[in-house]
Amino acid sequence: MTPTGGAAVSCRNVMVGYGPASLVIPELDLEVDRGEMVALLGPSGSGKTTILSVIAGFLRARSGEIEVGGRLVAGPDRHEPPERRDLAVVFQGYALWPHMNALDTVAFPIRRRGVAAAEARREAARILDLLAIGHLADRRPAELSGGEQQRVGLGRALARKASLYLFDEPTAHLDAALRERLQSEIVLHRRQSGAGALYATHDTSEALALADRVVLIRGGRIVQQGDPATVYACPVDLWAARLTGPASIIDVRLDGRGTGRVPVEVAGCAQSVEVGSADPVVAGPVRAVVRPDWVRLGGDLPATVEMVAFRGPHTDYRLATPAGSVGLRVPGRPVIAPGEAISWTLERLWVVGDDAARPMDVGSL
Repeated sequence: MTPTGGAAVSCRNVMVGYGPASLVIPELDLEVDRGEMVALLGPSGSGKTTILSVIAGFLRARSGEIEVGGRLVAGPDRHEPPERRDLAVVFQGYALWPHMNALDTVAFPIRRRGVAAAEARREAARILDLLAIGHLADRRPAELSGGEQQRVGLGRALARKASLYLFDEPTAHLDAALRERLQSEIVLHRRQSGAGALYATHDTSEALALADRVVLIRGGRIVQQGDPATVYACPVDLWAARLTGPASIIDVRLDGRGTGRVPVEVAGCAQSVEVGSADPVVAGPVRAVVRPDWVRLGGDLPATVEMVAFRGPHTDYRLATPAGSVGLRVPGRPVIAPGEAISWTLERLWVVGDDAARPMDVGSL
């Protein structure tokens, strides 16, 4: 039966540390609804894997409470082991049983659900085919590459049919084409099951493409969270802006107040620009984030092309401008060469401060 409503996991005031003076997660309040995919996005060492480990039960929280599927699994004087929590885990370490081949590994959690052996093997074979490793069904871990082992581990988790899935960069060792295919399979499987999911990654494009909600993690703390479009368009600070995609930082002067279409002076040229900010905006000099898709060719602003990078569907340019270095993304093949003088127009900017420490939820902006 597909689970509906309620929280797949709820963390309240969770603190995790490895020693008396070492707090990896100072305080975590996080909830994932059933049917929701939440991406934990942050650099290496930010605490993503620790968050998954404490939810799974591999680590004991120093304080706080964790509920999985509405049932308390961790709290004061309570710590249920991983096998008693209704969840499935895919970590970077594959943790495959060395004596089992790929088919039996994926069939094992199906058998645990009470499915007959023959049917379990048929279902496991179907999952292996989805992951493009059906031809490796008889191989043991020592006979598989790292990427193949990772897919077996992912298949075992998908076979679990849990109410909560925990993914720790499950496509990290795969090539681009297979990574995209597996991401699609993960999304489809989770939606069909109605389960909740936490997906830890340092890949911005992966987080934005997969998640219903993106949570930015730094130093074990939530810096910002919101739907992918909002987190990309409305970063809470410079750190969040750089983490969530290509971002040029330029200094401009606002000649008006508020947000919306505002007169802006960019390197001495007047522009009417869509201006946004998490805080009240007043006239005067400001620092602003500019995404490559907020810039277009042609207009009144001068620039010299510094760099050209063809990406297939689009071409990225880096422009040297009087306001600073600006990225520009144009569909199709290159049409401008390095060193050319061009003109450009700024269509949108997002005003930011330098304070990267204050947490903020801008999901409603």
